[in-house]
Amino acid sequence: MNRNAATRFAILPLALIAAVVAVGCGSSDTGGSGDGKSLTIYSGRDEEYVGPLIETFKQENPGTEVDVRYGDSAELAATIREEGGQTPAGIFFSQDAGALGALQEAKLLKQLPSSILDRVPSAFRSAQGDWVGTSGRVRVLGYDSRSLAPSELPKSVFDLTEPRWKGKVGWAPANASFQSFVTAMRLTEGEAKTKEWLEQMKANGTRSYEKNGIIRDAIADGEIEVGLINHYYVLEAIKEGEADGDTYPVKIHFFTDGDAGTLINVAGVGIPEASKQQKAAEEFASFLLADPQQRYFAKETGEYPLVKGIPQDPSLPPLSSIKQPQLDLSDLSDLQGTQELLQETGVL
Repeated sequence: MNRNAATRFAILPLALIAAVVAVGCGSSDTGGSGDGKSLTIYSGRDEEYVGPLIETFKQENPGTEVDVRYGDSAELAATIREEGGQTPAGIFFSQDAGALGALQEAKLLKQLPSSILDRVPSAFRSAQGDWVGTSGRVRVLGYDSRSLAPSELPKSVFDLTEPRWKGKVGWAPANASFQSFVTAMRLTEGEAKTKEWLEQMKANGTRSYEKNGIIRDAIADGEIEVGLINHYYVLEAIKEGEADGDTYPVKIHFFTDGDAGTLINVAGVGIPEASKQQKAAEEFASFLLADPQQRYFAKETGEYPLVKGIPQDPSLPPLSSIKQPQLDLSDLSDLQGTQELLQETGVL
């Protein structure tokens, strides 16, 4: 400020000076400094699944301007890292824990309040308290019940390399859920065994698809007999009227307890350290963990609710009865290493 400007400012009436300062502070707040007036959501979850929830949040918070950027979870996490302190993201809604773990590892997430964290069992939130799961999904084997009896199904994901399954298995190597599953296998079974499994699956003629839903449909159409998917894709087809639960041909098979193929992953949220919309972000996180939204995940998307007391889909086994390999979901952060392994083996 030059001397003349300083002099002019000095002779302003005190009331006017106070008004100028108040306006300046107010404009900063409405830009998203934590007053809850705006929220930018980076969503790795598809609009098909969470768009209705976000619309409900808008209706319940008419004073909050909400902007949503949809994309791949890993790519959005990388974007937040690149944007650093300048990220416009108020909250990151990830499809899986791996992308949240990557931001945690980079120390780019804020500590969440206990009122949010305590809604969810410790296995499905960050041990450091900087992200929390909002819904759960289990990696399963979808299978064609017209040609396969439950007794014929493999006990382990490693059994799928046997000649019996040559050309009859589907997977989605570019899918984030599949890559998180492979990351978990690397952590629990080791790099060498995971690489060998990938190579053997490829040599056994495993068929690649773009998405889990396409694998499910390929099983229903008789193209393949089994496929590695998330459990809720079968429930989704039944809900959309493909057939009722008894007559729809694709069924769900859970591998043996503790098998590498039985990963319980979560969708979840974290608030970037640089977020200028923390109040609105915490309100959105709390909203996702409130009973109505947890019931939505159970009923509308077929996922497991993570809040105690919310009933799950009755066709599924209790989440507590499914024993996945022992690992911290935050450790699924090395998606880059998994992608490099998939490329090295020619799977991706």
